[in-house]
Amino acid sequence: MINITIDGKKVQVPAGSTILQAAQTVGIHIPTLCHLDLHDIKMVNQTASCRICVVEVEGRRNLAPACATPVAEGMVVHSNTLKVMEARRTVLELMLSDHPKDCLTCAKSGECELQDLAELFNIRNIRVSGTSMSTYKKDISPSIIRDMDKCIMCRRCETMCNQVQTVGALSAVNRGFDAVVATSFEAPLNETVCTYCGQCVQVCPVGALTEHDSTWEVVEALNDPDKIVVVQTAPAVRAALGEEFGLEPGSLVTGQMAAALRRLGFDYVFDTDFAADLTIMEEATELVDRLTRHLNGEDVPLPLLTSCCPAWVNFIESQYPELLDIPSSARSPQQMFGAIAKSYFAEKLGVRRDQMVVVSVMPCLAKKYEATKFEDDNNQDVDYSISTRELANLIKRMNMDLKELPEEDFDDPLGESSGAAVIFGKTGGVIEAALRTAYEWVTGETLENVEFEDIRSTSYGLKVAHIKVGDLTLNIGISSGLGNARALLEEIKAGNPNNLHAIEIMACPGGCVNGGGQPYAHGDMKKIQARQAALYREDCGKPIRKSHENPSIKKLYEEYLVKPNSEKAHHLLHTQYTAKERV
Repeated sequence: MINITIDGKKVQVPAGSTILQAAQTVGIHIPTLCHLDLHDIKMVNQTASCRICVVEVEGRRNLAPACATPVAEGMVVHSNTLKVMEARRTVLELMLSDHPKDCLTCAKSGECELQDLAELFNIRNIRVSGTSMSTYKKDISPSIIRDMDKCIMCRRCETMCNQVQTVGALSAVNRGFDAVVATSFEAPLNETVCTYCGQCVQVCPVGALTEHDSTWEVVEALNDPDKIVVVQTAPAVRAALGEEFGLEPGSLVTGQMAAALRRLGFDYVFDTDFAADLTIMEEATELVDRLTRHLNGEDVPLPLLTSCCPAWVNFIESQYPELLDIPSSARSPQQMFGAIAKSYFAEKLGVRRDQMVVVSVMPCLAKKYEATKFEDDNNQDVDYSISTRELANLIKRMNMDLKELPEEDFDDPLGESSGAAVIFGKTGGVIEAALRTAYEWVTGETLENVEFEDIRSTSYGLKVAHIKVGDLTLNIGISSGLGNARALLEEIKAGNPNNLHAIEIMACPGGCVNGGGQPYAHGDMKKIQARQAALYREDCGKPIRKSHENPSIKKLYEEYLVKPNSEKAHHLLHTQYTAKERV
């Protein structure tokens, strides 16, 4: 242990700690901008590039960055002297001198850490000015907008993309005023290995990385009298939306959300959980089929990999094309819903598919890209995908307070769902939902205890669980985050030494509850855990907790799809994967 003094307070911290960490143990706030420590997912951005956290250390001539300076025995630190405050203010003014002044129209306004610091230091005039500001071409993809004029070179996005997700789409280039975080050869995102997971957007402190907002397109559709506008809401949205209205993390707002969507003008308010149950019917059928053929001595691709996460699908298509025979061919719940809404439900209403507009509310920015991939007769199955944050903005724009709305139910028939569907929003939830159904199909017995505790985890790494299903022991791999997914895929390439039968992969650490389109967590992983717990609570409160027992799902197969993995089901609910060469 090392003994130091900060602002007159005696502090004892482990050797190797930084001044910033020592200050935090005694409640001394040292402002930071580039620094980000998410120890739960093993991410530490310690570039010390912003210099906002500088402090005075007695005996040292220059100011020291608190985030990157290790403590030493007897060190005396001052975090609030006039010299320190003037240095921080000067650094902020230099940043602002090369930063666009469009705060009123910036997508991060109100959530911008640079804006917060400018307010904290009461900066009303900038005493320095350059000859010109940096100018970069804006990169607009279906999911993410990169406005590098606003980049402050904190390099959080680079650390997240390369260290945590191991995608490798972003890197710092150039020096001085030309310095920026860019893609390889400065290619647009849609030509790179970017998966659109949106974790870079979650950690960006300014407006350099934001989602591609589609709310005005949705408003226009709602105001078109010739359109039937249908909305679906993903499981994780209900566990986070309330945070945008001042509720505690993990507050479930399922009923209020349905009421808000109805008041926004949607003709039908449905639940993506219905399609999650449908996904289990198709995916569990595929799993049981592969396992049966494997036990009969056939050479079948194992382990089966879940395919609900579009960022994960982008990852395997661009980085592991040799393994594309392993993922389940089932589409994601978002896309299954769109296909069923514009076929089965449109026929029930007696309308053409191009008269119907399907909007999805998702915690995920990759869903925006995914929506552009699936169409029939030049008409997308899902027309617009908006994030949890975008829905919150729409509700506020319409002068509604979510907390004051009564609880309402989803519409039928695409609004009925099981508890298995709602846990899709958390790492481990998809494979647990599949096991609840697969267990009964394999054994022919009723599964009394539907909670597979061995699969559940509050950590954000890799987990292998061994689940007894009758006489068979299933080896299940669960991966949280793309970096961990890479480790599992490398094991499969090496011959699957753990003999895994099925793997669930979620691109975002913790699952969809921590998606790129969720309310900004600002590194607080306790918020993510609260959202996870909320989904389990809703699961426990559901009268039906197995996907194959959902009456609306049964009716859909009886009336329309015939059976899981039928020819019609394959046409509407399944896909093929394509290797993608990207820089």
